[in-house]
Amino acid sequence: MAQVFEEETVHGGESDLSEIEIRPLEIGEDGTAFRVLNEEWISRYFVLEKKDRETLGDPENTILRKGGKVFLAYSQGEAVGCVALIPMGDGVYELSKMAVAPRMRGQGVGRRILEHSIAQARELGARSLFLGSNSVLKNAVHLYESIGFRHVPPEELPEMHYARADVFMRMALD
Repeated sequence: MAQVFEEETVHGGESDLSEIEIRPLEIGEDGTAFRVLNEEWISRYFVLEKKDRETLGDPENTILRKGGKVFLAYSQGEAVGCVALIPMGDGVYELSKMAVAPRMRGQGVGRRILEHSIAQARELGARSLFLGSNSVLKNAVHLYESIGFRHVPPEELPEMHYARADVFMRMALD
């Protein structure tokens, strides 16, 4: 199911209306946009880790075939954002691999993707979401806080395999 949002954006001081469409990556579809969007931000601030390469290189088997979801946001046919929901069991999902194309940052795309993924997690029967981030990513951490994620000690969450994670958050959905 696709969700379309109209969003006002500013280009060169002028406002114009553009559509953001969010739709799931389906089994058998090309996951290149998911990989490219994430490699950009990870490589900009950190180093691609083994877990990144595994997940981004094969989202079909590492996420989709395990009952997870990948959502891609499109503007004028171009993938400009993404996020994944990875099932961990007992109604717990990891919110992972959220990215927005550099030229679209600060325009509400991340918030739209995040709100969409939370709504979809509820439809999947999720009881809670968790994530690992990094304190360098101040805008992302602020966005998660503003949506309702709360900081928790890492030992309260399922193990995450990312050396860069130093911010740990959870959101109850029930």
